[in-house]
Amino acid sequence: MDGSNRQDSAHETMLIVEGGALRSVFSLGLLDCFLKDNFNPFDSYIGVSAGASNLAVFLSGTPRINIKAYLDLVLSGKFINYWRFLRGGHLIDLDWLLAEIYSQSLLDIPAIFSHDRSFYVAITNVASGEAEYVMANPKNLLSVIKASTALPLFYRGFTEVDGRPMTDGGVADGIPIQQAIRLGAKRIMVVLSRSDTYQKTDTWVHRYIRWRMRNHPLLVATMKERVEQHKAVIKLIHNPPPGVSIVAVCPPAHFAVDRFTRDRDSLLQGYQIGFDTAEAAIARWRTLQSPSNTTSDM
Repeated sequence: MDGSNRQDSAHETMLIVEGGALRSVFSLGLLDCFLKDNFNPFDSYIGVSAGASNLAVFLSGTPRINIKAYLDLVLSGKFINYWRFLRGGHLIDLDWLLAEIYSQSLLDIPAIFSHDRSFYVAITNVASGEAEYVMANPKNLLSVIKASTALPLFYRGFTEVDGRPMTDGGVADGIPIQQAIRLGAKRIMVVLSRSDTYQKTDTWVHRYIRWRMRNHPLLVATMKERVEQHKAVIKLIHNPPPGVSIVAVCPPAHFAVDRFTRDRDSLLQGYQIGFDTAEAAIARWRTLQSPSNTTSDM
C-alpha cells in the first residue's frame, strides 16, 4: 500500500520501532533522548503499534509529550478497564485515547510531515492475515496508528483502513526488518520492547485469542506462525544479508514494564531506562563505517 514496495536511496538508513503496548515506554524514552541530542540520521521509518505512535511524537520534534499520554491518560482508568472488558467492551479504549490526544493537541501532525522522509505504519489485514505497510500522511495518521495498535479481542471488533478491516500490526509483522530490506535499507536501527533474553512462546492467552478469531481463518493462521516468525527475525538481526548492517536496541534484563503495567513509578522508571540507553545506541550507530558491519546489544 502507498509505496510499500518502492526502493530508492530515500530508504538507505531506516529506524524501526517495535510495539508492545506499555512496554513501549522504553522506546519513548530512547526517542526523547535522540531528540535532546539532535540525533536523527534516518531516511525513513517503520512503526508498529505503540511504536508507531512513539515515532510520530519523535518526528514531531516535541519530546516528553507522549509521556503525558502514558501517565495522565493511560493511567486514568478510562483507557484500560478490566470491568468494561468483562462486560463486553474494550479492554483498551483506543477511540477515547486518540480523541483525548487530538483534543489536547498532544500530537503536532503538521510538524510530523514537515520533512521529506517516509513514515510507514505496519498493520495486519484481517481478511488475508498479511502485513501491510501504509505510508502515513496528515489525513490517515490517526486511523492507521489506531489500526496498528488495536490488539485483537482487547479492542473489540476491527478498525478500517480504506474500507477494509485491519488489526494490530504486530500480528503479522511485529519487527519489520525484512520489509525495510525490501525497501532498500542498508543501515537499520531496530528498537525492541523485550530484553535480549526474551523468547516468544505460545501461551494460553494467544490460543484463546485465536479461538475467538476463528471466523477469520487466514488471520488465525498468521497468529499461529508468530513464535517461528519471531525466531526468524531475531536470527536475521544476528545474521543480516550481505550489504546490510543492523543495530538492535533493547531493554536490559531488569526492565520491569509489562504490556498492561499501570504503576506510575514503574512506567517512569521504564521511560528513564530508555532515555539512559540512547547514548550507547547512538555510539553504536556511529561505528557503522560500512554496511558490512553489524552491531547489536542482543
